[in-house]
Amino acid sequence: MSPHPGVTVATLLDSRPEAFGLPLELLAGHDGLDRLITSPHIQKTGLALAGFHEYLRPGRVLIFGESEIRYLESLDAATRVDSLRLSLTVDFPCVLMTGGFLPPAELVTESARARLPLLRTALTTPIAIAKLSSILEDSLAERTMLHAVLMDVLGLGVLIGGESGIGKSECALDLIVRGHRLVADDTVEVRRRQETILIGTCPELTRYHMELRGLGIINVMELFGIASTRSSKRVELVVQLERWVPTREYERLGLDDLFFEILGLHVPLIRMPVAPGRNIAILVEVAARNQLLRARGHHAARALADRLEHSLRQASRPPIDDDDEELEPGGAR
Repeated sequence: MSPHPGVTVATLLDSRPEAFGLPLELLAGHDGLDRLITSPHIQKTGLALAGFHEYLRPGRVLIFGESEIRYLESLDAATRVDSLRLSLTVDFPCVLMTGGFLPPAELVTESARARLPLLRTALTTPIAIAKLSSILEDSLAERTMLHAVLMDVLGLGVLIGGESGIGKSECALDLIVRGHRLVADDTVEVRRRQETILIGTCPELTRYHMELRGLGIINVMELFGIASTRSSKRVELVVQLERWVPTREYERLGLDDLFFEILGLHVPLIRMPVAPGRNIAILVEVAARNQLLRARGHHAARALADRLEHSLRQASRPPIDDDDEELEPGGAR
């Protein structure tokens, strides 16, 4: 597990935020590009410019929108400087001006003096906040690397794990031939989004590639087309491949729910024994289909167990003799 404590402002600029539809321009504070952004939440200035600083939080990007700019313009130069110095005393990583407005000269001067990067975007405040929050949530997400294969099977993200050489990649190749999509082979980077979502992706260096023993490295997208791959997928099921041990007891009914913990979240787990003659790819596909049914509230094993229990209760009741007639009051027939 490798949580990210923060990203620098320089990293934010180098990550090409314009690719997310958020073009950024650096106006001042070049010396402070090493400042850390530690929260994906945005800090609105609010009444801070008027001297109310109780709810300013360090580590957040400070937003200056039209209302803040217009308020600063309404002040005289000396008051404007005092107001800015009070607002910028909190340890903010940077200031982002929205709406493409020209910054007051005092804001540029104070940002440079405080080594505080001053950024500008032409987007309006609500859109800029939404896009910046999305970028920071992704950049600050808790991450871990897993030795596994991630597949998109019928729209379900299936993480296939197991010891080295057990056949994870061969299973994935069978699934690709059956029309399913590869996300990552051998190394899967999983990041936690929000509170309950795990997103798996492939490191850029090995994306679309797969290692097959005896065959070597292949490029899945070149061999099977772009529809056979995807860049990321939510992890919703873990299939753990295990070598068949004759003396071990394996799940026969599927009544008990097992889980695999990733970054503090529990993902449904299926332990799949591997033995000669078993078509693991078909079994994984069936496991995915079954998990989709369970997500919709249909649990085949429990439904069968309920029917069996109901049948046993019916069989245990004493038989009713149709020849018996109900006696009249007093015992007379």
